[in-house]
Amino acid sequence: MSKSAMAQKVDAWFAARGWKVFAFQRAVWRAALAGESGLLHANTGSGKTYAVWLAALLRGALVSKRKSSGLRVLWITPMRALAADTLRALEESSAALAPEWTIGARTGDTSSAERARQSRKLPSALITTPESLSLLLSHAAAKAQFAGLDMIIIDEWHELMGSKRGVQVQLALARLRYWNPQLVVWALSATMGNLAQAREVLLGGSDGEGEGKANGVLVEGDLRKQIVVDSLVPANVSRFPWSGHLGIEMLRPVIDEIEQFNATLVFTNTRSQSELWYQSILEARPDWAGVIALHHGSLDREVRDWVEMGLKKGELKAVICTASLDLGVDFLPVERVLQIGSAKGIARLLQRAGRSGHAPGRVSRVTLVPTNSLELLEAAGAKQAVMARRIEARLVPNKPFDVLVQHLVTVALGGGFRPEQLLAEVRSAWSYRMLSGEEWQWALDFVARGGQSLTAYPEYQRVLLDSEGVYRVPDVAIGRRHRMGIGTIVSDSSVQVKYMTGGRIGSVEESFVGRLKAGDHFLFGGKILEFVRLHEMTAFVKRATGKRGAVSRWQGTKMPMSSELAHAALDQLRLAAEGRFIGPEMEALRPLIEIQQRWSALPTTDTLVVENMKSREGHHLFVYPFAGRSVHMGLASLFAWRIGQQQPITFSIAINDYGFELLSFEPVDWTTIFTGATGRDVALLGTERLLEDVLESLNATQLSQQRFREVARIAGLVFQGYPGQPKSARQVQASSSLFFEVFRKHDAGNLLLTQAQREVLEQELELTRLRDTLGELHGRAIAYRDVRRATPFGFALMVERFREKVSTEKLSDRVARMVRELENAARP
Repeated sequence: MSKSAMAQKVDAWFAARGWKVFAFQRAVWRAALAGESGLLHANTGSGKTYAVWLAALLRGALVSKRKSSGLRVLWITPMRALAADTLRALEESSAALAPEWTIGARTGDTSSAERARQSRKLPSALITTPESLSLLLSHAAAKAQFAGLDMIIIDEWHELMGSKRGVQVQLALARLRYWNPQLVVWALSATMGNLAQAREVLLGGSDGEGEGKANGVLVEGDLRKQIVVDSLVPANVSRFPWSGHLGIEMLRPVIDEIEQFNATLVFTNTRSQSELWYQSILEARPDWAGVIALHHGSLDREVRDWVEMGLKKGELKAVICTASLDLGVDFLPVERVLQIGSAKGIARLLQRAGRSGHAPGRVSRVTLVPTNSLELLEAAGAKQAVMARRIEARLVPNKPFDVLVQHLVTVALGGGFRPEQLLAEVRSAWSYRMLSGEEWQWALDFVARGGQSLTAYPEYQRVLLDSEGVYRVPDVAIGRRHRMGIGTIVSDSSVQVKYMTGGRIGSVEESFVGRLKAGDHFLFGGKILEFVRLHEMTAFVKRATGKRGAVSRWQGTKMPMSSELAHAALDQLRLAAEGRFIGPEMEALRPLIEIQQRWSALPTTDTLVVENMKSREGHHLFVYPFAGRSVHMGLASLFAWRIGQQQPITFSIAINDYGFELLSFEPVDWTTIFTGATGRDVALLGTERLLEDVLESLNATQLSQQRFREVARIAGLVFQGYPGQPKSARQVQASSSLFFEVFRKHDAGNLLLTQAQREVLEQELELTRLRDTLGELHGRAIAYRDVRRATPFGFALMVERFREKVSTEKLSDRVARMVRELENAARP
């Protein structure tokens, strides 16, 4: 078929559905037909999928039948659920426009029979994940299988780019581009702050100076899609808030909102929170049994598939979910999105808002449900940031050596490699554009002989240089073991949960199950279950008759507030300091803010508030940088360490997204340190020895050892067991700890050790953001206040500390007594 004939069919196909072809879609078609690669940035539900997919079909019309057999288009998606949804969308359009094309999916859910068929012949278009693509590249026939590949499409690039999975994709693209330099590559993104860098990372390459070539085009769709952000403002806003104090008190307003719409997504930030909300809604509305559902990543795939299909068919009134439904699965019936608690980031909020009104021309609406009073401040800031489209940048990993080591073995399995050629190929991937010759030689030596410390163990000599100068994997068993470990997702150590009668429910943390005794009840999958026994990493349960149980826990830290949201919140406080309370959220928060002003001061973009208070517990220092939990942990530890160098002292630390508290029994002369100063004058805020002081102030070795478990697994040092015979968390931990100690004592220059420490600093402590925050604080005036009692902001920090204390007194009782005392003091 000619290009013009296919173009006419495409136009007719759109017209038959009453759809309009948007300008950005035609821009993608023109660029792709000209052989250009690029990045498409457009709103969720605006038609991005058809922009790139129909570009692939238009290109396919130019190719002769002889060349069109075999794989033509590779579609990479970050989630299996997205793969199934994308498959349905592509099949629907290709049936009318290119019936000769075959379309298939290859993910972890693909059956062995389908995999066998694909091994004989791949379909015209294949939808896959980064892990499954790497598995395909590990087969000796990979080059022949990809010989006819014409176009690669990467969905949800903003989701992949900032993770090791994105680096895995970069390396796979480098391999495929080496085989076919004319390959056309397009990526799709909806919420991205650093578009120019996103295009560079996608297209790879280097100009010799470490800068990306930035070839290709950037196409932006109409970003004026109407997004409505509002809030469910509590009837009674506490002037002395604490994290989670509203929580289920907002249950009735949430139910009232769900009642008004045909289909609603209720997002929570944690799996435990989703379980609690699902159970609470069902208890309040038992008549909704069967029409509301629960969805999170620990539930069994069949359960998640049932929920997703129920949403698509309009059979479910509400789904309580986590980030498992963040991405672009197309749920047209969804009319409304509720966000329980702060989304903690503008990009995440926009992404979730886009789950409603998921079609061109429809309005997307998200309603924020605060779980404490101060989240009204975040809600007000988020509304302004969304209007201004201030979206966070996605940071790209720099030279992760564990991913590189894994890739070297993958390529050695997939036909082998010559080191000089592969080095140039790897450097064409953006994350490795600055890879030095010494670092490359270390990686090569590590996979060839185990580096300096593992040379005596044959299983770590994973590649061998043959007589032709090609590195290959010499042992079938090593190859099999490597393929089972391909990927960069390191799942938490988990235990399968099954009924005694055989039905599978999902998985929970091994550490959680380890605390259960036979007969204990716990909440999981929206059901109260009774624990029976643990056998071979499987927890056997039965339905319980009681009403309450412990909430299942999953690993993971709380999401810190992003810089963009923090600055937006500080802007709202600046306006409030000027007497301007904009929007219902800030009006509701006015009583709290007025007490904070009366007893202390308001933190703003120009002012750092520092409070000193003495109580029966000791001496309290409260500081409010508004920089997020991770940065505040680093700042609090830094302050404590630096004061400790001047006098012997011990501090208790509490943190939240707004600030931190240092509590000591001994007094500190904070007045001299802070009074009459700007940030520039405070030695505690210095950046001269920041790295050294941060490493000294925290147990950096212990943190690095914990992070090394993930690095070791990705690098192929730790084997997690065969299917049906997984190693326990204790075994994996012991193995990684052994490697950590061996490298530390006998191979101190091992780059995997260096990487583990770097990831602790960059990801857990956010060292770059910590440095930037200190720079900002240098420019702020210090508002130092001696306070007689806890201010609203300080009270929230004190409660965070109470949570960590073991006490016979219930937290809620203690907090309630303190609130009564503070409310009495706050009366005129």
